[in-house]
Amino acid sequence: MKRRNLIFLIILGALIAATVIYSVASKEELTKPLETEVVNGDFEILITVTGELQALRSTDIKAPMQLRNRHLRFRSIKIQDLIPEGTVVDSGDYVATLDRSEADNNYKDILDELEVRKSAYTRTKLDTTIQLRNLRDELINLKFNEEEAEITLEQSQFEPPATIRQAQINLDKATRAQQQAVKNYQLKVQQSRADMTEVSVDLAKQRRRQEEMEKVLERFVITAPASGMVIYKREWNGQKRTVGSEISTWDLTVATLPDMSTMISKTYVNEIDISRISVNQEVRAGVDAFPEKNYTGMVSEVANIGEQLPNTDAKVFEVVIKLDGTDPILRPSMTTSNSIVTKTYQDVLYIPLEAVHSNDSMTYVYRKNRTRQVVVLDDANENEIIVEAGLEEGEKILLSVPEGAEEMRFTGLELLEVIREKEAEKKRLEEETRNNNEALKKKRPPGQRMRSR
Repeated sequence: MKRRNLIFLIILGALIAATVIYSVASKEELTKPLETEVVNGDFEILITVTGELQALRSTDIKAPMQLRNRHLRFRSIKIQDLIPEGTVVDSGDYVATLDRSEADNNYKDILDELEVRKSAYTRTKLDTTIQLRNLRDELINLKFNEEEAEITLEQSQFEPPATIRQAQINLDKATRAQQQAVKNYQLKVQQSRADMTEVSVDLAKQRRRQEEMEKVLERFVITAPASGMVIYKREWNGQKRTVGSEISTWDLTVATLPDMSTMISKTYVNEIDISRISVNQEVRAGVDAFPEKNYTGMVSEVANIGEQLPNTDAKVFEVVIKLDGTDPILRPSMTTSNSIVTKTYQDVLYIPLEAVHSNDSMTYVYRKNRTRQVVVLDDANENEIIVEAGLEEGEKILLSVPEGAEEMRFTGLELLEVIREKEAEKKRLEEETRNNNEALKKKRPPGQRMRSR
């Protein structure tokens, strides 16, 4: 019995000892600082931004151009029906129907105005006919008066001279009155023709408006001008043009048919990074819908003027990235992740950003030998930074601050002068850039400001 108790105590002691040893080892492992090593190789400066796929070229599906006719008095037309986005159509297939409410009202107004013009034409024609008939009757009566005056003059040949003279005067008056009436009739005919021409032209114009409106109404059913996939048109505020949206006479596009053979990613870069973006820079792109797919491309356009996107305060600049090749799975409006390679350094040393520490006068890293090594740094990307001096390839450094860090001595203090020179050069370049910007502002004519697109 005593032997069994002894064995049990030995086993229990062994288990307790193992547990203590394991706990101590685990604690040491947990408190042990993480480390990394200095890497030598190519170093890329990347700017990563999200974008949206679009087709470089597309065919617009438009409402009838006659809507721009100012005589038809269209302000805006709503989309009454529109096929789902992404529908593949052939040329001539149905796409949309426009709301005819305003058009029907305009058509009724045109018909009412046409009736008014017809009435004016008929009234002018009747008035002209009556006036000319009265003038012709008057000419006949004046002709009779002239003949009567001639007869009176012939019969007064044997009368006293005064009577003959009076008869002659009456004949002259009758002749003159008849001649004046003839001239007045001719002028009245010309005036009547002008009046009839005017009302005829007005009537013809109104009939043409009626015909144009009828042609427009026939085209309120929109069909595809070519084959392709229907993509909704985006408004200036980024919202898509769908059922209920209004189309104005200056922008008649209802939807688009993108050319999928060449795709672009339209993105926006903040004003801090835009100075590092330029045309022809290499881009590595991915599509959120297909994370396993990778694409390459190139920056094709960089906006010179910034703009403010809806619901944001920061100014951004539009950047267009043209993707290489084609892929049938890509669709417009897909979200892309674009890594723009702004600069590449070859054969340089670099370390993670987490390994770099600094105070007011220097930057340094923690070495495994419990020293703080001063380092001269250069450019950086989102995760790593280039080391110009202070470290060697393959050297181990700590990623986190070790215990007793404040007591560690500094090495490489001779590099402080290099750091100060780099800081001075950086400030000089910043001052030079600021002065150049101020000079450009002074040269700009008064009242001229940079405006957003």
